[in-house]
Amino acid sequence: MSTQLGISARSLQRGLRHYTSKATLTPGQKLQGYQIQQVRKVPELELTAITLKHEATGAQHLHIDRDDSNNVFAVGFHTPVSNDTGVPHILEHTTLCGSQKYPVRDPFFKMLNRSLATFMNAFTASDYTIYPFATTNPADYNNLRDVYMDAVLHPKLDRLDFKQEGWRLEHQVPTDTTTPIQFKGVVYNEMKGQTSDANYLYYVRMQQAMFPETTYEYCSGGDPKYITDLTHQQLLDFHKKHYHPSNARFYTYGNFPLEDHLAAIGERLQGYEKSEVPFVNKVATPWTEPRSVETTCALDPMSPVDRQTKLSLSYLTNEAGDTFETFSMRLLSYLLLDGHASPMYKALIDTNLGSEFSSNTGYDNSTKTSCMSIGLQGVKDADVETVKSTITSVLEQVKQEGFDPKRIEAAIHQMELSQKHKTADFGLSIMHGVTSGWFNGVDPVDLLEVNKNIDRLKSELAKGDFFQSRIDKYFLQNKHTLSFVMRPEENYSASLIAEEKERLTRKVEKLTENDKKQIAQDGKDLLASQDSTEDLSCLPSLQLSDIAAKGKHSVLEHTGLCNTPVQWRTTSTNGITYFRALSTLPALSDDLKLYLPLFCDSLLSLGTRQQSMAEIDDEIRLYTGGLRASTTLTTNHSDIDHIEEGIALVGNCLDRNIDRMYSILAKLIHETNFDDVEKLKTLINGNASSMVNSIADSGHIFARTFAGSSLTPGMHNSEILGGMTQVNFMSRLAAQEDISGVVDKLKQIASTVLTRPSLRIAITSGEDAVESNTKALVKFIEGLPAEGKTIASSIDPNAFKPHYEKTFFPLPFQVNFSAKVLRGVPYTHADGASLQVLSSLMTNHYLHREIREKNGAYGGGARYAGLNGIFSFYSYRDPRTLETLDTYNQSIDWVQQRKFSDQEITESKLSIFQGIDSPQSVSEEGMLQFVNGVSDEMRQMRREALLKVTQDDIKRVAHDYLDVPFKQNEYSIALLGESTDKIAAEHGWTINQWGEAVENP
Repeated sequence: MSTQLGISARSLQRGLRHYTSKATLTPGQKLQGYQIQQVRKVPELELTAITLKHEATGAQHLHIDRDDSNNVFAVGFHTPVSNDTGVPHILEHTTLCGSQKYPVRDPFFKMLNRSLATFMNAFTASDYTIYPFATTNPADYNNLRDVYMDAVLHPKLDRLDFKQEGWRLEHQVPTDTTTPIQFKGVVYNEMKGQTSDANYLYYVRMQQAMFPETTYEYCSGGDPKYITDLTHQQLLDFHKKHYHPSNARFYTYGNFPLEDHLAAIGERLQGYEKSEVPFVNKVATPWTEPRSVETTCALDPMSPVDRQTKLSLSYLTNEAGDTFETFSMRLLSYLLLDGHASPMYKALIDTNLGSEFSSNTGYDNSTKTSCMSIGLQGVKDADVETVKSTITSVLEQVKQEGFDPKRIEAAIHQMELSQKHKTADFGLSIMHGVTSGWFNGVDPVDLLEVNKNIDRLKSELAKGDFFQSRIDKYFLQNKHTLSFVMRPEENYSASLIAEEKERLTRKVEKLTENDKKQIAQDGKDLLASQDSTEDLSCLPSLQLSDIAAKGKHSVLEHTGLCNTPVQWRTTSTNGITYFRALSTLPALSDDLKLYLPLFCDSLLSLGTRQQSMAEIDDEIRLYTGGLRASTTLTTNHSDIDHIEEGIALVGNCLDRNIDRMYSILAKLIHETNFDDVEKLKTLINGNASSMVNSIADSGHIFARTFAGSSLTPGMHNSEILGGMTQVNFMSRLAAQEDISGVVDKLKQIASTVLTRPSLRIAITSGEDAVESNTKALVKFIEGLPAEGKTIASSIDPNAFKPHYEKTFFPLPFQVNFSAKVLRGVPYTHADGASLQVLSSLMTNHYLHREIREKNGAYGGGARYAGLNGIFSFYSYRDPRTLETLDTYNQSIDWVQQRKFSDQEITESKLSIFQGIDSPQSVSEEGMLQFVNGVSDEMRQMRREALLKVTQDDIKRVAHDYLDVPFKQNEYSIALLGESTDKIAAEHGWTINQWGEAVENP
């Protein structure tokens, strides 16, 4: 398909209307080279599921016919492994680096900018690899499907692409052979970062110990220690063996016709014959005795030294093919572990034996034989045996007493309610929900029929001892039980560095002169390939004409109840009411703001003097789809130095439970017992642990937030509420024995917030629920305080003065996260659109190549946040330190010297409109106006401005907002990672161990 499409998306959509009705499809029927195996309606999900088999190859196909415009395509392959080299993961990357029909470098990333896809990605799981995308545009769907199909079936798998994406030996400076040889590669550095995350490491090591002598004994993503053993030939052999239609699963979802899918896929499968599917053992041999395994991880400098042990008990459970047993075990996991009322939460978390559940806790059916784990992190070493015995005693107690019928009813209520939510990514959710079982021989449609399983469950429960029998079978009498303990080791990170250095030395010492010449030549060739200008005309692309001139509009009504503004969105919601309230905050000092996230969490964690949180939690689950309280922060759409801070209350429920939902909310606001010090301590410990754990996965966001905190009041407050400063604050609170001062602060906040005058409310519901919502809201609003106590504060939230900092956080990671941040303009400013297009061009045409392709970071680029006016450069899981900051500087010169083609500018706009025009869940409709005050008129002006951005606009804003501030040092930098303090100190950086906002020396 040429770059210029000869047929418009709208014409194609009209042509798609003529297709065979699904009502005429019957099992056994042949259709375009496929045999239909089953056609099943699933009323609770409003869909019809059709399974088919390709006659020539045996390829399996699941089609979900549903009235949803966000159509999904996915192709996956069964890819079990027999070593830790990460071959399927590296193959996933190199598969997307060019193919027979699209022989350009990295067509996957280039298609990100030639499409209006609402989702594009690829995933490597323990025993399969899958390539999904989603889009609402028919022409776009055809384009992406063709690129994906050619990528997986006919990839180039070029040797240099393997070296770029997997691993390679290369001189530090590829053009200078006097510089040292290093390990480089995207996946290599990705997995160095992944295994630096103690939670990920814990889960993987536990799974390896739980399933010895199976494919799950190995890490499909790759262990850095063994990734450097993989050869290019082994990659080619793995593709040939596994990426065959006979070993494939195809998934299609939405309102595009099945016949079109089958025709397009069938054309791609022509010439293939059925082949033998590779066998790898996936079934664990049950043990005759329980086993214990202990291992180590890095010491976390941000957590108490004496509370860093992780442990769990894991049990081999049912075969994946028994879908009812899988359903039952999921429910049993929920009953045992989920929420304040669950017995394991009460016994393990409420007692402060640990800070939170371990990362593997819960029922896991991603393997051929499922397993269930119950564990803790943040445990004192002396309490390890106590935790194990507590888990066992709770299981014995539940076996004797069973579960409160109300908890079972609440769990079923949550399942039924979740089916009714109209979410924008429903098709992807179904895909994720069925894929693992499907690759393990489960009928995927069986996994969709929730009501059938609920009905059978009710019948089984009536017979008695249903869950008790499973506790006895799978837990108490199960010999295949693993005790897995991970303890911190002070020299763990140093040992990893030493191991890598020794491994590199061994490889370099074995190199012959010819090997060294080849490495030097490969480095130059790869660099030349990365810097080359390609002809991309073979890649399909949408055009600006495929972007609607006018944005989508949600009809909103604005009224008042009890002098409180209320926004109404009346639409089809499947009988659910969605509630959101925003309460603006008075001026608070920074030291009090630090407590706001804890205050919000307290509302849903501490209970009242009359009811425990466990009792209230049961009510929430029985009568609502969940309640949430959180801090909010919005930057004014016309002034980035003016912000609104607040607290948000969010919830949803079936229309019949509206009164109950508002009653529970009122109880939490008025009666939360902040004096429950033990429960508060539990909450603090859990929050501290969770925040510390999140850094390894989201370090670039923490870096970006901290760097931006010195530039605008919005980012300053974001840092206080959710950045490294908040991490440090929660960690310090967790280390305190006496938290009476914390109680006083929370009471102080409670006395001044959530008042009637500070409130505005948004309701999304069906027409039938408006009246009942109105009555319940009046009662809810009238129950709020008419005014709050005044807290003396000399802080003027809008008297912020920008200043510039360079800060380094030494952390036990093998890779780095960096950010360089500058001030931009408000949402309504004319230059905002140009800055957004500029960030897209810089990322896709320069920074991606320099940071990821050349230097092996997992990700990096530029980002312009239109709503808060911040322009940021960032890198993610980056092996380099200060060199990446130089790359940011060089990108400015590159922009000024570069002449962008019209197609490149079009592509940057397409990538931006992917987000702007992506489908919304019904609960999010109208929220941009409610939360941010951005009207449809403002959105339309922004839309038109984006479409009009020119080359001259891009050059001008690059000069004004990037080049000039760079030269005047008007920017801030934050770096998180492994580098020694010496590097930062030599460059005059602030070395910040705990995320405190300190000035540069």
